[in-house]
Amino acid sequence: ADAMPASALVSVLPAAAPRVSARGAPRSSSRSARRAVRAAASNTVDARFALLFDCDGVIVETEELHRRAYNASFEHFGLTIDGAPVVWSVEYYDVLANTVGGGKPKMKYHFGENGWPATASFFDGAVASGDEQENILVDALQDKKTEFYKQIVETTATARPGVLRLMDEAIADPSVAVGICSAATKAGFEKVVNSVVGPERLSKLDVIMAGDDVTRKKPDPLIYNLAREKVGLPANKCVVIEDSMVGLRAALGASMPCIITPCPSSDVPDFKKEGAKAVMDDRRGLGEGDDIVVTLAKLFPAGADEPSFDF
Repeated sequence: ADAMPASALVSVLPAAAPRVSARGAPRSSSRSARRAVRAAASNTVDARFALLFDCDGVIVETEELHRRAYNASFEHFGLTIDGAPVVWSVEYYDVLANTVGGGKPKMKYHFGENGWPATASFFDGAVASGDEQENILVDALQDKKTEFYKQIVETTATARPGVLRLMDEAIADPSVAVGICSAATKAGFEKVVNSVVGPERLSKLDVIMAGDDVTRKKPDPLIYNLAREKVGLPANKCVVIEDSMVGLRAALGASMPCIITPCPSSDVPDFKKEGAKAVMDDRRGLGEGDDIVVTLAKLFPAGADEPSFDF
């Protein structure tokens, strides 16, 4: 699909036709001011349930793409710690992805644990000193990483098994609100959803939020709490699909039931023990073709008051 302009993700709603929540009440101006998006083309009416997808690792197996982009950014700036180049291995990034949410927090965590790096591009080659210099360095690394990431996504990213099928089922059901809630930086997030989800589906979603849309990233539950407010449903009727411990903790922190679709990884926690309602096979995902596992009818049975996880 052709790339959708970033601005097209944000619906500008005319004053004469205010959006109405799932409960039927007009949205307040303060809510409308939030950057979380209620898409104008959604057909949701009197929603019984909501289905909220994470992006990285759920819609697209992007963790390896992120790792490659971070390493490209580190190499671009010639980052070294104690003279050794900064490189994140597959095994290390698996652990990092299940420990810290968001790109800048990942870098700050890594540098805090291993020492801040030196680069000839900043501070006359000296190590960053103090919050201001550390933020300048991390911001530059993140911006360059996003450039590399967008290039990689254009040629590499594909949807994980079953995710677009389930999303389409939910979009087609007016009693189910549908959203994407990602911890990723908006620029990288938009590249993924525009390329893989596509403009037509995006225009029909009820909520679209990226990490830049919240002041606290996952595992903080803020993004899911805001999504719940947007769809106007209690937390127990909002099912989250995540892929990591960071995402699971965010969902549970918002008191929402969570399905985990783990990516193939060398570091797979016991998600069920940690509170996940269901854990998919890391290769089959939600299931596709003759191997479908999760359907909307199974997840939200007709006439049911609660979601079902009997897959």
